[in-house]
Amino acid sequence: MTTASHLTPGAVRSLIPARIDRLPWAPFHTRMVIALGVAWILDGLEITVATDVGAVLNEPQTLNLSSAEVGFIATVYLVGEVVGALVFGRMSDKLGRRNLFMITLGVYLFGSGLTALTLGNGAGWIAFLYLTRFIAGTGIGGEYAAINSAIDEMIPARYRGRVDIAVNGTYWAGVLLGTLGTLILLNVMSPSIGWRLGFLIGPVLGLVILLVRRNLPESPRWQVMNGRERAAEESISSIEYEVAQSGKAVPPVDDGKAIDLLPTDRIGYLALTRVLFREYPSRAVLGASLMISQSFLYNAVFFTSPLVLGKFYGVAPTSAPLFLIAFAVGNLAGPLTIGYLFDTIGRKTMIAGTYIISGALLGISAFLFNAGLLTATTQTISWCVIFFVASPGAAAAYLTVSEIFPLEVRAKAIAVFFAIAQCFGALGPVIYGALIGDGSQPFRLFLGYLLGALVMIAGGVVAVVFGVAAEGRSLEDIAVPLAAAGRAGG
Repeated sequence: MTTASHLTPGAVRSLIPARIDRLPWAPFHTRMVIALGVAWILDGLEITVATDVGAVLNEPQTLNLSSAEVGFIATVYLVGEVVGALVFGRMSDKLGRRNLFMITLGVYLFGSGLTALTLGNGAGWIAFLYLTRFIAGTGIGGEYAAINSAIDEMIPARYRGRVDIAVNGTYWAGVLLGTLGTLILLNVMSPSIGWRLGFLIGPVLGLVILLVRRNLPESPRWQVMNGRERAAEESISSIEYEVAQSGKAVPPVDDGKAIDLLPTDRIGYLALTRVLFREYPSRAVLGASLMISQSFLYNAVFFTSPLVLGKFYGVAPTSAPLFLIAFAVGNLAGPLTIGYLFDTIGRKTMIAGTYIISGALLGISAFLFNAGLLTATTQTISWCVIFFVASPGAAAAYLTVSEIFPLEVRAKAIAVFFAIAQCFGALGPVIYGALIGDGSQPFRLFLGYLLGALVMIAGGVVAVVFGVAAEGRSLEDIAVPLAAAGRAGG
């Protein structure tokens, strides 16, 4: 419950965080994770669909775009993600998680749905196409900030790591869905219809999820930290009631875990800057290092993998998606199978281990590649093994930046680090595309793979030095809220 505090004038004493963290896993949590976690599936789906239909959009019977114009589709989408994360991240901290995860999904549905309505190849229609991809990107970028915040704030502490990592890992379920969907649509239907239906796969899925999200409560943590004690009490009571109705025993609350709160309006990006550089500089270095290293590696390898398969192993473009399916399965399997270790063995050990081991494996595969010992199949197998290890670590980067900063700036922190990662990650395909060239100089790509390996290992070393043991701990213990009475850092 939330009561008037006898310790600090004007403050309220709250047990909301403790009440959330002591709950057993129940159908409510499963429903919430499904409803919110679809954001990563949609992002993986959008990126894959745009990539797979690119060659089709070159054809006269579709939009007759040049290769540069096709490539710019992905660029404006990524720019939209960055803008959306920054804009909606701030709004999420100010207006609430639920308000924003409804708005951001709606923005995505609107933008991606309009993409399919591009009716011609004139300059006006091409500009329309780019605008719709930008809008869809802003929706997904906003989802990253609002959804990670909501999930971490409403999942009990002992489950938070494995759930967040599994949810982030479902990006690759979106890749699988997008690959299979476009393979069917582009081979069964005429290209002029198939590419449009490809861009409608996500909106159809999103529309169903929008209906499920309508019944989710606001984050009680966000409500109480923002002075909405009565609303927070109603939200947590409804969650407790739903858990009890599912047959789960609701444990008593430890009164010793109450916190005194003085709601604050210091929630702008200036507040975030102060938090990052004055209160948590080492955590800022940790978050930036983890996000940048995983983004660089993934964008470099994933987006150029069809080029590698084609230039060095002679794989036809029509067959490349089959290899990418195996690549995606490896990435999806990692978070789903070993994600729980981040809650048991611990964040610091597992994050450092996955980064360093995956970097080392990439280095080994680089030497095998340069020696000419790999085929298209064994190259794909090596990628599967590498990213089986790297994927949960990459997902844990998002978990880390969501956990290690105060609630009032959580969504903005996710947005800022996401934006930084996207900017650095965008360099990967450019650098590796240049190294691949016409496929006549494998040594250049070998050096590129060594660079990627060193980047990941460096990220792991930073985790060893600055990692935070957040497993099983309340978010308020990891980073003291700005609203905490008598706050003196975290």
